[in-house]
Amino acid sequence: MLKEKKYIVWLAIFILICSCSFGQHVTATPADTGSAHSIAPTYDSLFTVRNIVLVGNKRTRNNVILRELPFKSGDHLPLNSLVGGFEKARTQLMNTTLFHDVTVALKSFEGYQIDVLVQVKERWYIFPFPYFKPVDRNLNQWLVEEKASLSRVNYGIKLMHNNTTGYNDKLRFWLITGYTRQLSYNYDRLYIDKKMKWGMRVGMELGSNREINYGTEDDKQVFYKDASKYVRNFHGGSVELTYRPAIYTRHRFGFSYKQESVLDTVLKLNPNYFPGGRTKIAYPEIYYGMSYYNMDYIPYPTTGYGLEFTVAKRGYTKAMNVWHASVKGIASWPLDKKTFVNLNVIGSISAPFRQSFYNKRLFGYGDFFMQGYEYNVIDGVAGGIVRASINRKLFAFNIRFPSIKTLIPKQIPITFYGKSFVNMGYVYNPQSSPLNRLDNRVLMTGGFGIDVLTLYDFVLKLEYSFNQIGQNGLYLHKKSPY
Repeated sequence: MLKEKKYIVWLAIFILICSCSFGQHVTATPADTGSAHSIAPTYDSLFTVRNIVLVGNKRTRNNVILRELPFKSGDHLPLNSLVGGFEKARTQLMNTTLFHDVTVALKSFEGYQIDVLVQVKERWYIFPFPYFKPVDRNLNQWLVEEKASLSRVNYGIKLMHNNTTGYNDKLRFWLITGYTRQLSYNYDRLYIDKKMKWGMRVGMELGSNREINYGTEDDKQVFYKDASKYVRNFHGGSVELTYRPAIYTRHRFGFSYKQESVLDTVLKLNPNYFPGGRTKIAYPEIYYGMSYYNMDYIPYPTTGYGLEFTVAKRGYTKAMNVWHASVKGIASWPLDKKTFVNLNVIGSISAPFRQSFYNKRLFGYGDFFMQGYEYNVIDGVAGGIVRASINRKLFAFNIRFPSIKTLIPKQIPITFYGKSFVNMGYVYNPQSSPLNRLDNRVLMTGGFGIDVLTLYDFVLKLEYSFNQIGQNGLYLHKKSPY
């Protein structure tokens, strides 16, 4: 009798841990405990996952959810592995970007057999909406240097259909005009085989511009524009296979082809714009990439590690013959429940080192930028940036909103983080120009700011930064899948 009471108490603690950790209230009924063994389990006792019950996935296929779980029906696991597995399962499911919220918890038990509940709230999956976006590298450059000029804006229609067939696949179709006239299509499907390890992505694009960035002076982009004709035309396509053997790691094998041409005037302004002084290039590219993500929340990780690596061969003739490799690493370590340290490292190298301007646009493009140098670009063939920050959660609240099915939940979460940061970077340019001064030297910046997180992985960053050449200012960044 004493042992049975001890067993019931032990199970109650188990239920309490699961309920507190994952937000799922579980009540043990007499039927749940009626088959309790007469011998209390030990810390190393194995429990059998009998059933995994999925709730809330109206569109997402069951096997897509089960693919992300670190356990499956029939597994025999000790208590500590089960509790840790529940949290890992929730993290993985949230990082699929399919759901607003996920609960993973104990549903019921019978002796050493347990049933697990996975309850999800799906995101809205189709977004046909008007498209309006400045073409400049960041919002500050458009607002301050370009005076928010509407001539430097792309607008049109953008169709995004996520989870198209329920397999976490993504369909993108853009019809853009304005600064860039562009038509593009992309379809990404993570799983194309029964074992759910292989995936595929295909894409194509074509377009033209009336303005082109033909060079760099005073460490800033310089442009040429012709209002009567298009100065740049481009088209291309790509196909990629992905392989995901487990949960955290994905491999990419890709092939693409691109053709691009510019007016003769561009070559007069910069004879080294294309290799060999050409006005037109066409080249294939093959590449391999690997990514590893083990984080609590990929768009804004507070704990965990991530790594991306890519090596590519671009062209094979005198017109284009480049080897390129890039790496991106990120790590976050919690100091307490509200504070964490973040480290971000980015590196890139191209060979041979003597390249045309087309292959040397490095610093200031995409993720390769330093906080505090938002208005600058640097040409080069190799470089690296290290960013470090300490972040602290300030406060969080929910805004009540009339729910529109799964498009917008009733509660819109908004979280604010304060931070301070430092950056260090270097770009190597063997063909340095006296018109520029930031290449081939160590660069340092620092600052502080506020990050705002909300629905659909949207992150807004307001930062005050300063650099070693005496510049400082308030900068705005946004990170969004749209």
